[in-house]
Amino acid sequence: MFLSLLSKEEKFYFIDLLVKVVGVDGEANETETQIINRLKYEMGEDAMKYRKSNSSLEKLIEYFGEKPKATKNLVFMNLVSSSLYDEFYSVEEHLLIEQIQESFKITNKKKADLMKIVYAERDLREKAKRIIAE
Repeated sequence: MFLSLLSKEEKFYFIDLLVKVVGVDGEANETETQIINRLKYEMGEDAMKYRKSNSSLEKLIEYFGEKPKATKNLVFMNLVSSSLYDEFYSVEEHLLIEQIQESFKITNKKKADLMKIVYAERDLREKAKRIIAE
């Protein structure tokens, strides 16, 4: 959501970070790969030119940690949203999300606000699926 607002460089770093987050518990499964591709499509033409980098997880977190608050909030919200798409709860993903929250200096109140947006979007998507299927 709103990933098109990122610069070309930020989009590439975001995809690298996203791949690390969804893959922290093993290789990305089919659902996670679909999520990555959907977000790349949302980011537009720039993201379609993405090529995987060799940046470490720490380097990627540090990169966004130095960005403006709005960028950090946007990246964090989309990482959280992506981590909730598959049906499996991953402790590793959860702990990594907490590490990113701390590194980005996102307060628990801001996290709660962002989570409300994530769940509202998810609820709307599920409601649409049910209505379409009826």
